[in-house]
Amino acid sequence: MMVNLALEYSRYLMLLILILYTILNLYGLRSLDIAWQNRLCRHQMILILMLQFLGYVIIYLKTRELQMVMFYGVQVAVFLVYYLMFGLVYRHGSRILISNTIMLATIGLMIQTRLNFEYAIRQFFFLCIGFLMTLLIPIVIRYMHFLAKFGYLYAILGLGLLAVVWRTGSTTYGAQLSISLGGFALQPSEFIKILFVFFTAAMLHKSTSFPQVVITTVLAAAHVLVLVASTDLGSALVYFVAYLFMLFVATHQPLYMAAGFGSGGIAAALAYRLFSHVRVRVAMWRDPFYDYDNKSRQIAQSMMAIGTGGWLGSGFYQGMPGLISLVRNDFVFAAICEELGVIFAMCVILIYLGFVLQMIWVSTWMSELFYKIAGFGLAVMFGFQVFLHIGGVTKLIPCTGITLPLISYGGSSILTTMIMIGIIEGLHLMKEKEVQEDERRRRWEEEMEEREFEERIGGGSGRDDRDGRNGADGRRPIRWQEDEADEEFEILER
Repeated sequence: MMVNLALEYSRYLMLLILILYTILNLYGLRSLDIAWQNRLCRHQMILILMLQFLGYVIIYLKTRELQMVMFYGVQVAVFLVYYLMFGLVYRHGSRILISNTIMLATIGLMIQTRLNFEYAIRQFFFLCIGFLMTLLIPIVIRYMHFLAKFGYLYAILGLGLLAVVWRTGSTTYGAQLSISLGGFALQPSEFIKILFVFFTAAMLHKSTSFPQVVITTVLAAAHVLVLVASTDLGSALVYFVAYLFMLFVATHQPLYMAAGFGSGGIAAALAYRLFSHVRVRVAMWRDPFYDYDNKSRQIAQSMMAIGTGGWLGSGFYQGMPGLISLVRNDFVFAAICEELGVIFAMCVILIYLGFVLQMIWVSTWMSELFYKIAGFGLAVMFGFQVFLHIGGVTKLIPCTGITLPLISYGGSSILTTMIMIGIIEGLHLMKEKEVQEDERRRRWEEEMEEREFEERIGGGSGRDDRDGRNGADGRRPIRWQEDEADEEFEILER
């Protein structure tokens, strides 16, 4: 009886915790003061630990397996060590980005543990590697100013790897996505996202003239066409949209954006005619129940799961998300809606929104065009991937088979997302260092101006020290210099 009561009321507590976290997250974005944001993140970490504790208590009550408790303890230790280490290594880093990463990873591990414990352990393994990356990558980014010099190299590497997948990759649900390496199935198109962003930023950093734009567009189109040839249309769409926005940021030409979307519409119509699985997905989007016993069962089960959960959800570990095929990857958002509720899912969306806004803020903050374009491209890729996943699961758009960052199962997706976070943190630290240097330079200039003014008005540092306010070097502290300068200026006026 007590267990049933705990399970019943747990969904309300979990929802309340995430609502409070979301409010703090959005409240933290209203100020650009990093120190203030970092203090706010301490409260967010407490809420993360509360949600994690509650989730794994429910998992243990349902499974009665001690390994769940051990897995929970290891997660708490790793998350706390990671958060504290990041704060020690990067005192001026954006910890609000790190706390959002930990929250989304926590929700992902809870869902994956509920669905399949073995896959949850694998997910956690890739997360640990990703945490190490985010501790190392910012150092590299801060001191690698020559990254903008290798535009063509990025293109060659990206196209070469995509071509390898096209010719030798494994086919999954009609798309050539992965290659086997050391017993793991890697999806190179995920990692090539980083190379693609760096390629575009490097090319447009050199010049935004029309010939340079044409060359860059041709090479970017080659990436997209290889993905289309591999029938990985979801990734092709992500690359395409990211390129259009990066081009607009670099050139500020709406005509390029309009032409890009126009050509994208034509390409979508051609894909509908050329690829049978695209026609199937469009048909499923129009009517999820048109072929329920075969092809449309997946999306139909997803819609029923969302409807069953309602606003508050059926309760964690109280639903049947296992009925949805590929629920760990392509339809994990439906599992969240069913068991934790639509309100909980909306809070997850707002956390993603805060994540993207933070990435965009960092990119727009950069003064160098290469880093500005690269940061904005990563933000668009991340945000558009979230849109494609949630839109496909909720029948807003046809399903594309795109994973939900940090929550869906997938090592390649996890590592790529963590690399993006590391790069954004590196850009943030670069700009923060510039701001601090500018502030120190401004203060020094103000001090020199005050000293020159004092020397002109009062004859320099030779003034007497009868009031005992001069420093060891014979000069007044700046706060007294300002007061005395004001007094002397008033005397001169009179």
